[in-house]
Amino acid sequence: MLKQLLARKTDFTDAEDTHGPALQRTLGPWGLTALGIGAVIGGGIFVITGQAAAEHAGPAIILAFVIAAVCCSFTALCYAEFATLIPMSGSSYSYAYATLGELVAWFIGWNMVLEYGVSASAVAVSWTGYFVSLLDHVGIHLPAALTNAPLAYQGGHLVATGALFNLPAVAIVLALTWLCYVGIRESSGANLAMVILKVGLIVIVIVAGWRYVNPDYWQPFIPANEAPEKYGWSGIMRAATLVFFAYIGFEATSTAAQEARNPQRDLPIATLASLAICTVLYIGIAAVITGLLPFDQLGTAEPVVTAVKAHASLGWLRWVVEIGALIGLSSVILVMVIAQPRIFMIMGRDGLLPPVFAKIHPRYRTPHINTVITGLGIAALAAVFPLDVLGDLVSMGTLIAFVAVCAGVLILRRTRPELPRTFRVPWAPVTCTLGVFSCLVLLYWENWYQWLMLGIWTVLGMAIYFGYGRRHSQLRRQLETESR
Repeated sequence: MLKQLLARKTDFTDAEDTHGPALQRTLGPWGLTALGIGAVIGGGIFVITGQAAAEHAGPAIILAFVIAAVCCSFTALCYAEFATLIPMSGSSYSYAYATLGELVAWFIGWNMVLEYGVSASAVAVSWTGYFVSLLDHVGIHLPAALTNAPLAYQGGHLVATGALFNLPAVAIVLALTWLCYVGIRESSGANLAMVILKVGLIVIVIVAGWRYVNPDYWQPFIPANEAPEKYGWSGIMRAATLVFFAYIGFEATSTAAQEARNPQRDLPIATLASLAICTVLYIGIAAVITGLLPFDQLGTAEPVVTAVKAHASLGWLRWVVEIGALIGLSSVILVMVIAQPRIFMIMGRDGLLPPVFAKIHPRYRTPHINTVITGLGIAALAAVFPLDVLGDLVSMGTLIAFVAVCAGVLILRRTRPELPRTFRVPWAPVTCTLGVFSCLVLLYWENWYQWLMLGIWTVLGMAIYFGYGRRHSQLRRQLETESR
């Protein structure tokens, strides 16, 4: 049993042809880069930035973004090397399977449900907030019972709110799930259009808002510490763990490896380019909103709108922000609904999930049944749970996956040095070690109840693995055949 749990997958060839219809290779470097930007720019820039500034870092939220970006940059380099070695849609799951064994691979794959599936639900909840605000702006008011979650997290436990369910969140998830069902070309094209629009609108906000920035609001840049994790350096580090959520998704490019025309060349370019572009935009927005309004007034559900509304001459910009937020959040949900089914697909092919997860539509060339299951699950979570409950687990699951990827590069350098690498992590021992260390530092600043929730999530995942995955593993069957 232990041999199977530690067994590593050594066949990196793309075996799509043995599983019926293949995914369609239509994505080039621009489409892949747009996929990364589409996954990243959303809830972080439009929601979490202001809350992290008001409650933890003050104007030094800019430093928090830099710290999180440094952590992600180490990991991005590791993803880039893996993408040239293992051009499979399983992303961190496939990389862990090749380096750390089946049990760890399952653990990483299960945590990636948090990164993509649960994250998409959290973003859908944020989308509702901006959608309702935009409708209010034009005099249309939806009933609160249909725009809020029936549950809320208060006093350490869930309580009923009296609402029915979050209808707008469900609607946007199901609409984008249908788009993902009918084909990667259609969904990638829609994502590219949304990315161009939202980046353009964000640049307009930065340029227009910069004229009204008051540098006095940046003083002191690092507010004096008032309590644990409230301002000072402890507050900056706590803010870094929060804004890390804003970077989740830059590696979503790797989940489309089997739909890239030239994955060995284009995936490293797309991964690194999307991270760099998003970091510049994040720092620009953080500087503008903390310069438009005192940071302690930014702790709202719509901090960018709050900052803009403080200046009458920027009233027109509210429309830009709200439309940009809706487009930005929509593209995040879209990319997450693209990514999650493809990870499930690879896990299904490996036998760790039922075969239905590996089926490809003969016409649309998408994992159609898997996409429907994923979309319905995301919609159900978004309908019932509030943003704070959904967001708690996402960053932790992602950080753990990042640790595995950074460590995996060093392991594979030692165990399979002969493999051709069209991209190599520079100064790998230093870069990978710093990647692991920076992720562990951010994990250290997570709260105890988040660790408790992660423990419960892990127990559930291990029950599925030992109840189904281990017994149906393709690698297990291969090992049993070889031992006879």
